[in-house]
Amino acid sequence: MEQQRTLADIDRDIAQVKEKLSAVKGTETEVYARIVGYYRSVRNWNLGKKDEFKHRKEFAMAEGERVRELSRCCAPPRAVSFAQASEALARTISAYEFYSRKTCPNCPPVGDYLAASALKGVTVDVDTEEGLAMAESRDVFASPTVIMYNPAGEEVARARNAQELAALIPREAIAV
Repeated sequence: MEQQRTLADIDRDIAQVKEKLSAVKGTETEVYARIVGYYRSVRNWNLGKKDEFKHRKEFAMAEGERVRELSRCCAPPRAVSFAQASEALARTISAYEFYSRKTCPNCPPVGDYLAASALKGVTVDVDTEEGLAMAESRDVFASPTVIMYNPAGEEVARARNAQELAALIPREAIAV
């Protein structure tokens, strides 16, 4: 049979915990994150941005692999620069993988652009465990990200918004 605690026992436990907490030393941690193109203290964000920040997921590489910084998500595409994008490149693109999240404000325009194109592809939801694992395996660190492949299955370009996508795949170049 369980022994019931008295009010005096509970008060004594609370006093002990308060005493331990008073001995804790340290300072409040200031967290900075990127918002609307620049870094700012999270505590100064409005309620909507703070809520969005709670839903963000950090992408981490598997153990044993080289650690990559999360800021790499803002780097230009690896395969081709947008200045070099041309109709010839658009003709080499045959498929895509679209990495998106439900809470991503930039994902719907990218999805709409891809749906209007003649390309075949898949949408990967990085909110799921499988989608997150697939994103990590492809070095995708932000959503939206679209990886475009040639007929041989090799990556030829990446885009992170509808404007970059339009520069790489003009609709008239891929329309059937």
